Amino acid sequence: MKKFVKLFALALAICTLLCCVGCVSDESTVKTYEDIKAAGKIVIATSPDFPPFESIEGGEVVGIEIDILNHIAKKWGITLDIQQVNFDAVLPGVQAGKYDVGVSGITIDEDRKKNADFTDPYFLAAQSIVVKVDSPIASKADLAGKNISVQTGTTAEKYCLSNNYNVSAFEANNDAFSALTSGKVDAWVVDNEVAVKMIEGDATVKMLDEAMTTEPYGFAFQKGSTDLAKHFSDEINAMIDDGTMKAIFDKYDVPYVSPKQ
Repeated sequence: MKKFVKLFALALAICTLLCCVGCVSDESTVKTYEDIKAAGKIVIATSPDFPPFESIEGGEVVGIEIDILNHIAKKWGITLDIQQVNFDAVLPGVQAGKYDVGVSGITIDEDRKKNADFTDPYFLAAQSIVVKVDSPIASKADLAGKNISVQTGTTAEKYCLSNNYNVSAFEANNDAFSALTSGKVDAWVVDNEVAVKMIEGDATVKMLDEAMTTEPYGFAFQKGSTDLAKHFSDEINAMIDDGTMKAIFDKYDVPYVSPKQ
């Protein structure tokens, strides 16, 4: 009997410990503008393989979106805490409250808005089709039955899969591009500005004139972060209106396409 009591007590203790470990705090992880100001920093999740929006130079993450964030951070008197993750981990991490904001050329669409809050768009982007220079593929219609490389978790992947293309997905755009140049796939679908930067100087590939899709970019937040997203949107719209946004794109030699046009 004594042995049973001891075993029961031990089991109860283990059960209690496991329940405590698995439980989630009642306190919401949703951040407000005042929370960020009080912390003095904002935690950014990004996949820095997306030039000119994010890339690594001299061991640091740089790019268009980093410049936008730095402009806002300077106005707010805070710093950026940039966390490097794979693209397909950006939104889940933001949704779980692990990061305050997710950036990496994220397209705002209705499916993503079900699980995350977004700023107003800051840029209107296009998905481009990249092929080898001697490819018979001349338009979007020619992709039927062809193998296409994309980055995992992107709208390019979602669009191609939903339209029944043969898709090979890679965690990094560098690998998706290499799949094309090595002949493993027939085409690579990626954001236009990224394609321009990544194929620059490579005479073996070209971009088609016809875009796959057109879509708006924005920054993502944990669902319920309406206050923080609103403050970011106010800053973004001010940057568009006063020409700061265009100046940032000009710095990277990228034509700016305003979502307000």
